[in-house]
Amino acid sequence: MFRIGYRTLKTSLGTPIAIFISELFHLQNFLSAGILTILCIQNTKKKSIHAAWTRFVACITAMIFSTVFFEILGYNPIAIGIELLLFIPTTVLLKAKEGVVSSSVIILHFFAKGSISLHFIINEISIVVIGLSVALIVNLYMPSIEAKLKQYQEKIEDDFRKIFEEIICYLRTNSMSWDGREITETGDLLEKGIQLAFRDVENHLMTNESYYYTYFKMRQQQFEIIERNLRLITSISHMVEQRQMVADFIEELKENIKPRNTALKRLEKLEQLQESIQDMELPKTREEFEARAALFQFLREMEDYLIIKSTFKEKQKRNEIRLGKAN
Repeated sequence: MFRIGYRTLKTSLGTPIAIFISELFHLQNFLSAGILTILCIQNTKKKSIHAAWTRFVACITAMIFSTVFFEILGYNPIAIGIELLLFIPTTVLLKAKEGVVSSSVIILHFFAKGSISLHFIINEISIVVIGLSVALIVNLYMPSIEAKLKQYQEKIEDDFRKIFEEIICYLRTNSMSWDGREITETGDLLEKGIQLAFRDVENHLMTNESYYYTYFKMRQQQFEIIERNLRLITSISHMVEQRQMVADFIEELKENIKPRNTALKRLEKLEQLQESIQDMELPKTREEFEARAALFQFLREMEDYLIIKSTFKEKQKRNEIRLGKAN
């Protein structure tokens, strides 16, 4: 399906604006302003700022190098080769290697001019400033991805509930006909959610944190625990009383899979459940012992699952307090 993205729209808008402004001021090589705008429009604000800064540093460095090398060695291809031989490592040293291509255009401008004057240097600086400024201004607008992030969040929580339903079913009936589709789907959703949330982080200039990025990383840690323990649960074949008790607890966990913090309450219930199982009559057979040991190990893993959620909410609470003080 043919689709025009926001980055394409901003590029098609910013490029002619940069060219128009440069031409309006009667600048030589005004088309280069459009090239700089194209190169600096990125898919996040932070990337756009980084692109503009590296190209600005590289272009200014290119002007200095061109002035020195062409005035000393003359305006000939050998001078260009020697200049590039030293200029490119310099941009790497200045952490501005992304600006090599755009700054090479500046070098060729100096070469084509055949002489250097203050007026020409101001002309080239103006082109660079106009091209980069237009790109930054156009890139200030970023479409909201809140709805998409929320959609990923809800779908992941739905899949968690489905996985817990299957665990509960197996604990109660000792049978499972599940195809495991939600396992693969949840893994894919988490990866996509983390990538999208990272874009959200890159679009917030005043902070390096994002609720959704932290949230998806938290769910990813929990999912690793769930995935790891599915084999442990399905290895339990002997029916013991404790299976129903654990199933009741997982049922409560399933009903409380939500963004807000209910982990502390569940941790208290888990501790009570562990104590209840420990106080019960000792197993009489090896099969019963192995089943109860596996269930107890599973509960320990669920404790880690809940601690991860509790830590996430505590971190969010601290962030809210810090932001409240800053405002």
